Amino acid sequence: MIKISQAAADEIQRLKSKQKQKNLLFSLAVKPGGCCGWFYDMAFKDEQTFTDGDRVFICNNIQIVISTETLEHIRDLTIEYSEDLMGGGFRFYNSQANSVCSCGNSFSVSSEQ
Repeated sequence: MIKISQAAADEIQRLKSKQKQKNLLFSLAVKPGGCCGWFYDMAFKDEQTFTDGDRVFICNNIQIVISTETLEHIRDLTIEYSEDLMGGGFRFYNSQANSVCSCGNSFSVSSEQ
């Protein structure tokens, strides 16, 4: 199950409110690339762009759409948001990752999964 902290949910809602189109859903995917092999891709998308293989979860009043391919890489993912002297940002805590780059946005998983 995906977890979104209250601070991350608040920031997602804030970002969503700035979108011109109002009926967008929060999408989370992982894509090949980054320092370690996979990176997180977050976006707001129109529900018409989703496929039958996508699943919708609700966490802290956020509807999050995740493809079945992505789910295998992010089971038990926790998304947090924090601000510090260097600025704000989302933080990802992925129990599936066996290594994470220093920025925290790229990860690798065991080839056995």
